[in-house]
Amino acid sequence: MINVVVIGGGIGGLALAQGLRKNGVKVAVYERDTHRDDRVDRYRLAISPAGSRSLRACLPDQRWQAFLDTAGRPGGGFGFLRTDLRPLVVVEDAIMYPETADPAERSYPVDRHTLRGILLDGLADVVHYGKIFERYELAADGRPTAHFADGTSATGDVLIGADGINSRLRSQYLPAATRRDARAFGVGLKLPLDDDTRAWLPARLGQGMNLVLTGAPYFLFTSVFERQQPGRDDYLLCAFVARNDQFPPHPERLDGARLKAHIAELATGWHPLLRRLIDECPVNDVSAFPFQASDRPVPWTPSRVTALGDAMHGMPPAGGNGANTALRDAALLTHQLSQAVRGEAPLRDMIGEYEAEMREYGFQAVDLAMKTLRQGLMSNPIDVFFSRSWFRLCSMAAPLRRMTFGSSWAKISEPRAWEQAETRPNHEPTPTTPTTPQRR
Repeated sequence: MINVVVIGGGIGGLALAQGLRKNGVKVAVYERDTHRDDRVDRYRLAISPAGSRSLRACLPDQRWQAFLDTAGRPGGGFGFLRTDLRPLVVVEDAIMYPETADPAERSYPVDRHTLRGILLDGLADVVHYGKIFERYELAADGRPTAHFADGTSATGDVLIGADGINSRLRSQYLPAATRRDARAFGVGLKLPLDDDTRAWLPARLGQGMNLVLTGAPYFLFTSVFERQQPGRDDYLLCAFVARNDQFPPHPERLDGARLKAHIAELATGWHPLLRRLIDECPVNDVSAFPFQASDRPVPWTPSRVTALGDAMHGMPPAGGNGANTALRDAALLTHQLSQAVRGEAPLRDMIGEYEAEMREYGFQAVDLAMKTLRQGLMSNPIDVFFSRSWFRLCSMAAPLRRMTFGSSWAKISEPRAWEQAETRPNHEPTPTTPTTPQRR
């Protein structure tokens, strides 16, 4: 038996805790929030097949079903629009992700707060609140002890940092693993969807996901969250993303009203309904946050300390792969640690294989997020002309759409060799791919 200590109760850390507990591994999560409901997780997430597959591996059957029951309505494609709302191209769902009968291989829009609630359910005796991590120490045998600001500590056989892109644990463990300013800010907005809103909202914005390209160093992203049965909690997520120099200093300090007013200034000349959309988002649901990206680190010698999610491979939300990659980490680390508990391989070897595989797919996701961000912020007139011309060609031919956009979604979500199906219900097919990462 091994005892796992997790620092951070976000989506990745909680999914890991669910997976370890499901596999009989002792785990404790230490979260800096003082209460389960302290965190304001107000926006939707796009769970890709990689994320769905990982949740299925980590969650017990009942909570997996709760995830399926509370996910939003999928579909609607991805539209690239002009500021006059004319579409350049709409990428259909079948290109984004291949069709499948397996629920664990589909994509889902989910409410972040709802998902975190599902991940917290059943972990009341596992999650410890009000624990601000300060540092760790290693004993002579390599066992780590985490120390917290309140003077308490926790010792385990494995210590895992799931404490976000500003991770204190990673800073101590891998001081050379740096992060950089992505030179952009995002402003999140949220428009409630009701009968009145739907009456004036343009049809394309009322479905799927959309990117409004401006030809300037900023863009608007929209994404619908509608529950299986439409209700008062349906909403349209909006994200206004701009290069740093398009904002006043420290936009994260501005309140919702001032952020909306600044966006309105930049949106001069946009379609009146786009301006109305921004205007009608409640100010309490508007906030700004800087984009950062982790630098690819050189390989390191594995130990009983490691990290997952943004703590290792933080990325801008462009492309929507941050949470999905954290969930993938949780599923892989669950698999590796469970093997170690069963005596199938030494613990450090299992952690080392996790880290090697995680570096590979994790920084592929970082690179894709940065590429997507740069494309959205494109403002060079020549680049904009050729990009829009290509989008128009793609709108005329499905093969061009598949060639251009397929890798943005489907390729990065394809099952990797270790992603097996042994935790799925017995009636579902089991892949024949290898069940562990390649030994390096």
